[in-house]
Amino acid sequence: MKENLKIRESQIQYSPFATTFDIPKKDELSSDEILELFAKTKIDYSWSFSECTRKDTAYITHGYHRYPAKFIPQVARRLIEEYTKTGDIVVDPFMGSGTTVVKAMMTERIGVGVDINPVAYLISKAKTTPIKSDKLEAEFDSLILNIEKTKKVRIPQNERIDYWFPNEIKEKLTIIFSNINEIKNQEIKMFFLCGFSNILKNCSIWLQKSNKPTRDYEKTLPEPLDIFKRQIKFMLKRNIEFYAKVPVNNKSIVKCQDARKLPVDDGQASLIVTSPPYVTSYEYADLHQLTALWLEYTDNLTEFRKKFIGTAHHHKKHLKIDSELGQTCVAKLKEKDNKKSEEVAMYFGEMRECFIEMYRALKVGGKACIVIGNTSFCGVEVLNAEVFAEQMQNIGFEIHDIIKREIPSKNLPSTRDPKTGQFTSSSNHNKTLAYPIEHIVIMEKI
Repeated sequence: MKENLKIRESQIQYSPFATTFDIPKKDELSSDEILELFAKTKIDYSWSFSECTRKDTAYITHGYHRYPAKFIPQVARRLIEEYTKTGDIVVDPFMGSGTTVVKAMMTERIGVGVDINPVAYLISKAKTTPIKSDKLEAEFDSLILNIEKTKKVRIPQNERIDYWFPNEIKEKLTIIFSNINEIKNQEIKMFFLCGFSNILKNCSIWLQKSNKPTRDYEKTLPEPLDIFKRQIKFMLKRNIEFYAKVPVNNKSIVKCQDARKLPVDDGQASLIVTSPPYVTSYEYADLHQLTALWLEYTDNLTEFRKKFIGTAHHHKKHLKIDSELGQTCVAKLKEKDNKKSEEVAMYFGEMRECFIEMYRALKVGGKACIVIGNTSFCGVEVLNAEVFAEQMQNIGFEIHDIIKREIPSKNLPSTRDPKTGQFTSSSNHNKTLAYPIEHIVIMEKI
């Protein structure tokens, strides 16, 4: 019966916020029992990796590019080694900067990652592609010579680029970018574009210590070519290390596509390790706008935002939530802020669609490990982890384990405005901590 899940799902008619459809379940927990299970779960400090330094978490290609909210490779590696064996397929439907895929490759598994964000795809593609060092270094020498010879190029006409970059800096960045685009080898081009992307924040008037798009008119800007050279030399060293550690002919895949369309045949994946986006609070399109604008992934940020799960910019019909906990959260929010309740309902509905696709891709006995923190809006607790567990149980998963871990260091803003739920500066006195802990919800396909 479970084999026909996707067919039956498409045939079912339901109203917004309907609860469930008829799938036989094993050891099903009620919503109250799920709440009790999470409440009694104690922090497992062995999963915090608090002893790890930035150097420990940014080794090999993990340090190629900054990425907000990425989880540390130690978490991915421990899950992969605990739940898979050599040659197994490990999938990340929200691959972000590619951490899970890199760890799968290094442990002789086949990593498969997708992300709807083209900036994430660029970074992940560069991070998961080992390249022979002599070819890469020769191309680098040639690239620098060409950049230094180039005097004039057509400067992009984009008001958002003008918003972030002074004219002189913009001209110098254009020379670098145009010469990278002349490279014929696509893998090598992606490597240099990743490096170029990572220097954009430094070369802009974006406040350096802020993830939120804030301008700093007093910022001292570096010479673009100097910082680009340093960035690429750093990446060249890390590529050598990565190339030496990844098995030859590894068949890992990364693609720029929706998490609801995984490039994996039915029942082939052994493990899913992923950290999904957070509901409305983290506008990835805004955070990645410098790269998206320069690489012409978009010329309209409003349209770009609409692609992302968890964004506040969808205008779609209601989707089925299939969670009493999720419905309760939405109902409470509706009393405080109708727009916010609609956003959270859309988020839960879209995440449920992703969980159905995960179920399809996993083999029986395979595990889905969802790394997620809870949050709040307008004083209402949004229990992402508990809602996800209930949604996945109602699809046909069984709760295998719940891990609660501290987040000793994470590239996330750490405070919220208690009224809006939005991230705010640490100077705001009416602040609340965001994501001091997170859960790893481990579900088994039965």
